Amino acid sequence: MFENLPIATILVSFVAVLFALSVHEAAHAAAAYWLEDDTARRLGRMTLNPVAHIDPIGTLILPLVGALANIPVIGWAKPVPVDPSNLTRRFRQRVGYAFVAAAGPLSNLIQSLIFLVALSLYIRFAFTLAGSDRFGLFLASLFLPVERFMGYGDLGAGQVLALTLLGRLVIINVGLALFNLIPAGPLDGGAILRGFLPWRWLPAWDRAQPFVGIALLLGFWIPVPGTGMTLVSLILWPFYTVAQNLYLQPLARLLLGA
Repeated sequence: MFENLPIATILVSFVAVLFALSVHEAAHAAAAYWLEDDTARRLGRMTLNPVAHIDPIGTLILPLVGALANIPVIGWAKPVPVDPSNLTRRFRQRVGYAFVAAAGPLSNLIQSLIFLVALSLYIRFAFTLAGSDRFGLFLASLFLPVERFMGYGDLGAGQVLALTLLGRLVIINVGLALFNLIPAGPLDGGAILRGFLPWRWLPAWDRAQPFVGIALLLGFWIPVPGTGMTLVSLILWPFYTVAQNLYLQPLARLLLGA
């Protein structure tokens, strides 16, 4: 039953998701603390310890089911508690909360940049390859299953682990940033947008959010026939493609000398 499961790929991807989510939530907590609300710090959430941030469904079950079904799925962690009434009066309350929300996706973008640079420099200086081959190895690190990587040239187990883990940290962080910027209430994008909406729009916006949250949750599980993706993944795919073509690949080519 389990002999054909890509166990190594699932484990590497899970470690990358867990780390990216932990930094994401710690960034929310740190931003709230910087804006004078210490609720998350007092509750032990201003930490990179993944145990403090694990949500059974979003962090464990959903990514695992997605990996087993070979469907690209982005999960979530347990939300960081923020008391908006404690936030600094330097900004309007909902604007301050929007800044706290924005810290999560921003942390994912910063992580993607850090790991992209690390992966590119590792490939450039640890392997004797031509420019085009270096770029091919970079792309393979992002997407190729770990099991197939074991037959990729003469790579050792340590090299495969370094390449695939760094690659997943790049691509997963980009996915998390894009997903969390969806302007829906449960997500950071919803809180960011709410912080700048006209006051007269807020009652209607707030009334709609429970239904938006249900639709978003259903979109995680609804497969779109013929695509191999869920509805949420399909919506995000064009933005993912733009990020690859305008951010990941040009910067990687520059660093790789390809």
